[in-house]
Amino acid sequence: MIKRDNKILISTFLLAGAAVGLSSCSSIETEAKYPSGYDRGATGGDIYGKRQTIMGEDGLKLFGGGKKKSGAGESGIGVNSFLWRATLDTVSFMPLASADPFGGVILTDWYTDPNSPNERVKINAFIMGRELKADGVRVRTFRQEIQGSAWRDVPVSEETSRKLEDSILTRARQLRITHLANEE
Repeated sequence: MIKRDNKILISTFLLAGAAVGLSSCSSIETEAKYPSGYDRGATGGDIYGKRQTIMGEDGLKLFGGGKKKSGAGESGIGVNSFLWRATLDTVSFMPLASADPFGGVILTDWYTDPNSPNERVKINAFIMGRELKADGVRVRTFRQEIQGSAWRDVPVSEETSRKLEDSILTRARQLRITHLANEE
């Protein structure tokens, strides 16, 4: 009986000590917003700045609700519309796996050219912002060859991705010129 009372007494003291210890932590001033990697990425490194949203700076406008006229290349998507359309045009011969106009990501599925059935290619394209500029698009190319009964990854030269980026930029410039000519 005495051992049981000692256990209860010890447990009570430990619990009271833990409560006092934790309550003393409540006087420490803490930061209300914990910085995360997502916060840094969404605000360009400033976790306390205004965050970009997928709806744009002024929110989502339905039925043409705004008085502000969009500049060339701006639309209801989160990236430059000329780069977006040019990228879709450039990879249109390949099956699309995913296309996110707000994030500016276009992922293709594996494509096998009928002229070389032992090789297949996949492209990931990233549109980096709302401006039409040379570093506004990034392309990653993946290639596989069949070896035996399995597909194996094969290195792809950086030149291949650069050529795709150049063709996307050329097409985007053509689309912009056409757009500006039609506005006048």
